[in-house]
Amino acid sequence: MHYLTATISLVNLALSVILLSIYAKIYRSSKAIFAVSLIFFAGLLMLHNIIAIYAYFAMASLYVEELITFFIVIHIAELVGLLVLLKVTL
Repeated sequence: MHYLTATISLVNLALSVILLSIYAKIYRSSKAIFAVSLIFFAGLLMLHNIIAIYAYFAMASLYVEELITFFIVIHIAELVGLLVLLKVTL
């Protein structure tokens, strides 16, 4: 189950990188200040997922299986949100 959670976090990380790249292009072309906040937001999502992936492998023995189910649901909700945000952004 730890691998499933880490895999979903890895997909979320990839989507965050894509969004960060898009927002950086928007900022370079328009100098719109709102793009800076979107870059910051995407960067924090990247950091969150990097920490999550590391934690699942470094502290796997500390998590009980029942807790992993909740982590999976949380990361799937984040995945859905990132996919909607990516669709709206494109």
